[in-house]
Amino acid sequence: MLKKISCTILPAMCMALAACTVNQPISVQPGVAGQASPEAHAPVTILVSIDGFRPDYLQRGITPNLNALAESGISAAMRPSFPTKTFPNHYTLVTGLRPDRHGVVGNTMRDAARPGEVFTMANKDIFWWQQAEPIWITAEEQGVHTGTMFWPGSEVAFAGTRPANWWPFSMDLSNDRRVEAVLDWMRRPAETRPKLVTLYFDTVDTAGHFYGPALSEKLNAAIADADKQIGALKSALDKMGQPANFVITSDHGMAETHPDRVIYMDSILARDKYVLVTDGTYAGIDPLNGDIGSIRAAFVRTHAHMQCWEKGNIPARLEYGENPRVPAIICLPETGWKIYQDKPEWMTGIGGDHGYDNADPDMAALFIASGPGIAAKGGIAPFDNVSIYPLIARLAGITPKANQGSLAPFGDAVKARTEQ
Repeated sequence: MLKKISCTILPAMCMALAACTVNQPISVQPGVAGQASPEAHAPVTILVSIDGFRPDYLQRGITPNLNALAESGISAAMRPSFPTKTFPNHYTLVTGLRPDRHGVVGNTMRDAARPGEVFTMANKDIFWWQQAEPIWITAEEQGVHTGTMFWPGSEVAFAGTRPANWWPFSMDLSNDRRVEAVLDWMRRPAETRPKLVTLYFDTVDTAGHFYGPALSEKLNAAIADADKQIGALKSALDKMGQPANFVITSDHGMAETHPDRVIYMDSILARDKYVLVTDGTYAGIDPLNGDIGSIRAAFVRTHAHMQCWEKGNIPARLEYGENPRVPAIICLPETGWKIYQDKPEWMTGIGGDHGYDNADPDMAALFIASGPGIAAKGGIAPFDNVSIYPLIARLAGITPKANQGSLAPFGDAVKARTEQ
């Protein structure tokens, strides 16, 4: 999730979760562009992230709007990139590159070019983001107006270029106000109306961290509210005759955690013998004074409930470890276990977290696409989230930068621009 609290493990936990009632499902007709002429209202592409939304949340009977969109288009359980954290995966979605390539390799990271500095999720310095260009910058350079209602990296200027419309992130801005801001953009004349929009909701992730992914009243309320906001957005766009291609995603899933499932790093090596870059659902460790030998001997060996590797030996399937920002040693626990020097005070009962192996089903991310550019094909096979980028580019009429994604997972569900 986009986060504001000082801790790096469960950063937005103070956000209040508003209860809501489930509304009636929206009526979706595949391929119908709305009442206005295509010249007056060309389709807008809206990329939505519902942070921490597991695909199986759609089976709870509380998401009529999301289910209607899935039935009218395509849907899948999408594989996130490793590490299954918020900032790395949000940047993957808008660059088509894995974290090892786009440079946002974690929610917390260091870079030898900036000794003494630590990247956190409040950082808007272009230095940390410039290894890859997000799609809204590419779009603006090609004359396609964009609007970002929150997204990691969207507040950063690239050589003076930003989205034509953007809001600085605030946890205090309610989901319905975020939707209304997008609708305000859509009410503009054609020459200033965005053709590509991002929209971000964080309350499902927050509830998942607090209560875990199992059935709970608070988590279900957050899920139902996100669904309600999608329905309100779709309904309002229909009324104004504005066709929209919806691409609805999450950055990762959520796994249940428990305070009894903690690996203590102090039992492996004294904390004054290494530099801890990040911990929690995976640990990143750098040597102190260049002494890689001592941390290699301590961590790169057999452990209960955890595997550790030097960055050059991380399993190839994770596609992680070549970027200089990846710490020297990476330790990955079994899903549901945590790695800490000290157990956090807040960790007192069952909760939820992410960052684990991206092949684990608990880490699977949501994917739904529906609109005039998408044929109704139903469920499709799981695919890697790098392919969201070329999909958005095709729908929005943007020539993409080189990327690691492909339109192949979507088959003939993606229509040609002339068919939309």
